[in-house]
Amino acid sequence: MCCLTPAALYSQNGSDSLTRKAYPDSLRHYSIDEVTVYGQNQPSRIIPAQELSGKELQRLNALSVADAVRYFSGVQIKDYGGIGGLKTINIRSMGTQHVGVFFDGIQLGNAQNGQIDLGRFSLDNMESISLYNGQKSAVFQPAKDFASAGSIYMQTRTPRFDRDGKNNHFGVSMKTGSFGTANPSILWEHRFNDRLSSSFNVEYLYTTGRYKFSYTKKNGYDTTEVRRNGDVRALRAEGGLFGLVRNGEWKAKVYFYNSERGYPGASVRQEPGRFRHEDRQWDDNFFVQGSFRKTFSPFYSLLLNGKYAYDYLHYLSDPRLDESTMYVNNHYYQQETYFSAANEFTFFKWWKANLAADFQWNTLDADLVDFVYPQRYSVLTAAATSFEFSRVKVQASLLHTYVHDRTKAVGGSAGDKSEFTPTFVVWYKPWSRPELSFRAFYKRIFRMPTLNDLYYTFIGNKYLNPEYTTQYNLGVTYAKNFDGVLRRIDFQADAYYNEVDDKIVAMPTSNQFQWTMINLGRVEIRGIETTVQTNWLFGPVTFNARLNYTYQKAQDVTDRTSEWYGGQIPYIPWHSGSAVLNLDYRGWDLNYSFLYTGERYESVANIPENYARPWYTHDMALSKYIPFKKTALRITAEVNNIFNQQYEVVQCYPMPGTNFKIKINFTL
Repeated sequence: MCCLTPAALYSQNGSDSLTRKAYPDSLRHYSIDEVTVYGQNQPSRIIPAQELSGKELQRLNALSVADAVRYFSGVQIKDYGGIGGLKTINIRSMGTQHVGVFFDGIQLGNAQNGQIDLGRFSLDNMESISLYNGQKSAVFQPAKDFASAGSIYMQTRTPRFDRDGKNNHFGVSMKTGSFGTANPSILWEHRFNDRLSSSFNVEYLYTTGRYKFSYTKKNGYDTTEVRRNGDVRALRAEGGLFGLVRNGEWKAKVYFYNSERGYPGASVRQEPGRFRHEDRQWDDNFFVQGSFRKTFSPFYSLLLNGKYAYDYLHYLSDPRLDESTMYVNNHYYQQETYFSAANEFTFFKWWKANLAADFQWNTLDADLVDFVYPQRYSVLTAAATSFEFSRVKVQASLLHTYVHDRTKAVGGSAGDKSEFTPTFVVWYKPWSRPELSFRAFYKRIFRMPTLNDLYYTFIGNKYLNPEYTTQYNLGVTYAKNFDGVLRRIDFQADAYYNEVDDKIVAMPTSNQFQWTMINLGRVEIRGIETTVQTNWLFGPVTFNARLNYTYQKAQDVTDRTSEWYGGQIPYIPWHSGSAVLNLDYRGWDLNYSFLYTGERYESVANIPENYARPWYTHDMALSKYIPFKKTALRITAEVNNIFNQQYEVVQCYPMPGTNFKIKINFTL
């Protein structure tokens, strides 16, 4: 769904008065009230995004962002079991740390280990989720947006007030179901005036995380156990202000997340139920961020972003409760300060350029023995340009990254890093009709070793090099509207080749009890992705279908003398896909979703002992929308993993079988 807000109109017309541009002087005494237009926006992006938004996102049988992004092609989610398990994303097999995760346009950071747990981001207040390979299509963006091999953009709900005269919108929802889940939330949106509005959303989640699963041995499933210590208690609160200025807009957001959860750990197949896995984790995440965007003239526009974040993590592993572990009781404290300025210059309608500079400061404190207390200063500068004609579009960017680390320990810091990395993108449309276009991009980028990689006590290695990726992509897009039963079709296909060099891996030192991080690995990745979306209309029935398929050959080519040279890297399937089908009839919604992950191996040694069977799940949801005079009620019933398939995304971390949810949403 798209909405032409006043900010969009100002941007298009270069004035804060629509009538001033639209009518001659003799007619200026007429005026037009604010008009909100809803429809499907189909911009011709030079790098198209995979996107879930609006109703399509709400219909999915998904609780968190991690559940939703499974339906994108080229994505692998590492899920360590249940609602409480860690969930990280890997795009095109390049590794979790190569994925930039952005929240309302500003990147989420974790300098400690470089991983963002997507399981803690709810869909309750989410407006859209987009995935970009390489980088976003826009030239006008901060330098950080150029700095990842792939990106996930989460856009939260923005208040919209139509001509109903209301200054307040309220929403209350409640979800409950299997595993003792209770998930209430409240939303309040307020309009102060035509140029200023606010939003406040709070959500609480509780679940026992207990579910049955089956153990398998040589002769098949013979043991049923209960997954324990997967309980979660989480509170999320968000507040935002949204403002309009002449030819621009600004927004500010405060975010707070507090949770306590158990980590159920790996199941022990030989002795089911012996280990209780009583590890616990407490998290506090807080950030405040703001953004300001303004067009000063047809030639110059400015984008400013700023953020401060504080993260606290407490991890406890007690052998008195779980004999399989050693005692760990660690506390970690992270702080991050970030500021960005991007400057766009429009020389002609077909030629734009951007100069952006970002500064970021990170610090990590921990109660570890001999900890060096690192601080990291990062400066990123980007120069980008685009040339856009009717049938050809070209973008190019050059990113410079400078990183300086400091530690309290004398001589404990890694050396400074200074790198230039380029990107080049071309888009070509051979004919005006049909809507067929081709694209290609090249990108060289790297990711810095995390603070854990460099400085973790007894494990870190301050001499690590960055981990580099080189990406090549060829793609085709076809999109067309029709007047018959078939209303629209969108088709995308991409073939790609990626290289990952100086891959950072953990290796044992003189004994198996002390490991260190080294640059060792090299991976070559070849893949094909396809996505098809269709929209059909059968009288009062609307039918939508979304199909994804991915083929990947991701080979470890580190050591030619190795017995396992050329093997598929762990957890990357050769074949994977998904399907989402939806029927909409007079307020009734029926949604079916299917996920498939093909055969893969759990180790670089591609031998029968490490073979992982394919798995798939079927989910269904039925909802009814009931409008009243000024209110509306939506009731949804979901059944997930209908056929109770027993499967593992990560070895020895069993996933839930059949489960259900009931959702009730009330809006005022």
